[in-house]
Amino acid sequence: MIFNEDDQEVRDTGYHRHAFNVLISTRLGFHRQLPDTRDAQCGDKVYPQALPSASVVVCFFNEALSALLRTVHSVLDRTPVYLLHEIVLVDDHSELDELKDELDRYVHDELQGKVKLVRNQKREGLIRGRMIGASHATGEVLVFLDSHCEVNQVWLQPLLSSIQKNERTVVCPVIDIISADTLTYSPSPIVRGGFNWGLHFKWDPVPPSELNGPDGAAGSIRSPTMAGGLFAMNRKYFIELGQYDAGMNIWGGENLEISFRIWMCGGQLLIIPCSRVGHIFRKRRPYGSPGGQDTMAHNSLRLAHVWMDEYKEQYLSLRPELRERSYGDVSDRVALRKRLQCHSFRWYLDTVYPEMQTVANGNKQPPPLFVNKGVRRPKVLQRGRLRNLATDRCLVAQGRVSQKGGAVVLRPCDPGDPEQVWLYDEEGQLILSGLLCLDVSEVRTFDPPRLMKCHGSGGSQQWSLGVRYTRTHAHTHTR
Repeated sequence: MIFNEDDQEVRDTGYHRHAFNVLISTRLGFHRQLPDTRDAQCGDKVYPQALPSASVVVCFFNEALSALLRTVHSVLDRTPVYLLHEIVLVDDHSELDELKDELDRYVHDELQGKVKLVRNQKREGLIRGRMIGASHATGEVLVFLDSHCEVNQVWLQPLLSSIQKNERTVVCPVIDIISADTLTYSPSPIVRGGFNWGLHFKWDPVPPSELNGPDGAAGSIRSPTMAGGLFAMNRKYFIELGQYDAGMNIWGGENLEISFRIWMCGGQLLIIPCSRVGHIFRKRRPYGSPGGQDTMAHNSLRLAHVWMDEYKEQYLSLRPELRERSYGDVSDRVALRKRLQCHSFRWYLDTVYPEMQTVANGNKQPPPLFVNKGVRRPKVLQRGRLRNLATDRCLVAQGRVSQKGGAVVLRPCDPGDPEQVWLYDEEGQLILSGLLCLDVSEVRTFDPPRLMKCHGSGGSQQWSLGVRYTRTHAHTHTR
């Protein structure tokens, strides 16, 4: 609630700088209760008392101080003292005043003994920033978190237990959803990571074979890729595996590169459903890259040329303008792949992610439906295009259908285009191409709808179909 002009300014400035509601974030403070979003079976799990120690690494750039410190305190509040070796904060040359002296004082006065604050002398980006953080860490396990997270109950033990069983295992929590508008904490659907040939991460349904193991809903899930913001791995294994590619810049593509490397070089990547961490899902990235460089393209070229063998053509055929673009020297990464005796990318596709084979072979089958709320899939009630009756145009993604936070626009209808197909399910969700849900701000009502990860909690993603609905057009409105 906005009480005066100062509140309005805090909220508006916060949206501009951080792409979420800083007014509510500030009012929440650094501690709050969260709903336990784990499956009931997780409550029956017993973890060893003797587990490896963890260094939590949080790299930040121009983060809202309230969100950053709530991240830190959620770790301190919900992590057994004997397991938390330290928290390493890496300031990637932030410009905001509140992240300078004020943060220094707070760390010194309130967090001394558990939190290290490392200041980069120039903007390094998330990728090199995490490597810097890892170099300052001394715990047995590295846990990387984004700077706008809140860990939930018994979040760390399931991760450490999996790593203890196999030190070549890299683990990710289920990423619950914190609304950028209201900061409401909601459970996430159970999904796993994939990618498309444009080398963009996407959420995939979990195959039934992964859900029907002896541990049921508490069992780990093999994931072809990770989202990248939240994961844990043995610190020595992180170094042995080659950390990150230091030739990559700022952000983008590093999550796929490390995912391919983990699987192809003898490790495994698992999602641990009994570990839950909330993340503020912003509808846009509030800051760019130095000089406006396209770091996603640069980084994707590096990973394609090092790891994808002949399958790099799948990417380059979609981005032909990048064929002649320089991507720097990758000889050290090629040597790393040889030294680690890694499998071919064909092996990865056949063994880890066979679902991609149909795409590679040109099969245009419709994508699988979104998996929500564990094993159960929401029933799809209708499938078709959303056509504006006044303009005779259809609602489509402005950019890629897999781009989280992407805008939607009206374009000429094409009955043969699978990227114009929307699913409408029993939970009121409108899902484009089986990937992302149509989402509208619950606070900033003047903001246009965007495509976001489906959360299955209604609210900003609950739509109703008007009486004039047919298979090829719909009139939609919020509740």
